[in-house]
Amino acid sequence: MTTPGVPVAVVTDSTAYLPEPLAAAGALTVVPLSVVIDGRAGLEGIEVTPDQVARALAARRISVTTSRPSPGQFVEAYARLLDAGAPGIVSVHLSGRLSGTYDSAVLAAARYPGLVEVVDSGSTGMGLGFAALSATGRYDLAAARDAAVAAAARTRVLFYVDTLEHLRRGGRMNAASALFGTALSVKPILHVVGGEIVVRDRVRTASRALAKLADLAVAAAGAPVVDIAIHHLAAPDRAAALLEELKVRLAGRLGDCYLSEVGAVVGAHVGPGLVCAIVHNRASD
Repeated sequence: MTTPGVPVAVVTDSTAYLPEPLAAAGALTVVPLSVVIDGRAGLEGIEVTPDQVARALAARRISVTTSRPSPGQFVEAYARLLDAGAPGIVSVHLSGRLSGTYDSAVLAAARYPGLVEVVDSGSTGMGLGFAALSATGRYDLAAARDAAVAAAARTRVLFYVDTLEHLRRGGRMNAASALFGTALSVKPILHVVGGEIVVRDRVRTASRALAKLADLAVAAAGAPVVDIAIHHLAAPDRAAALLEELKVRLAGRLGDCYLSEVGAVVGAHVGPGLVCAIVHNRASD
């Protein structure tokens, strides 16, 4: 659907972890997930911070879980945008294999046939964020949807965690994969494949893991111009060092670079020490 002069609205969820300047630009509507710490639920980015999650996980005895937005939250967002004159909505979300958020959006979109397209990015963090951003500023609903799908396919997510225990306990990685990833006290590097978290490599130490992460990010940068996003949880020095190395190794090919801490939802499943490199290969014009 096209309305002259009015772009298609774009909705995403709070796990996109858009850097503040992009989030403040107002081109996207963000529907938050929730985090439950010791029985108390709070909205990600509004009522619960990454630091609160990191401290709760470090305490071990404190329960930390997450929950998807309800279909009603999406209905409210869609209705508000359509009532404001949006000709249509593309709703781009984290992997349906990692969360029920996509399913909630699909249920809500059924109330607006022909007006809302829901996209499973197969990712999260800026793996989701780059897809959502690619849909903005477009005036045709199908074109906005296709742009998000294509951007997701050109994006690679690689990350290091100190332990796989949080992913296993949260059900985001099965016990066999977690055991494989931590056997013989090795350090795991993971990636997202088909919307699922999979062990990519194992090395002996954290320093070697971070060096390998940089190598894999450079190898994933296959386009003439690439955008890079680095996420972390309670590991700012590691993240900054990785970004600086990638700036040097990808000099002349870098587009946009972002550095940010992940929010409470992803933080609850990966634990402190996370360092993530997301490589978005721009489309060739």
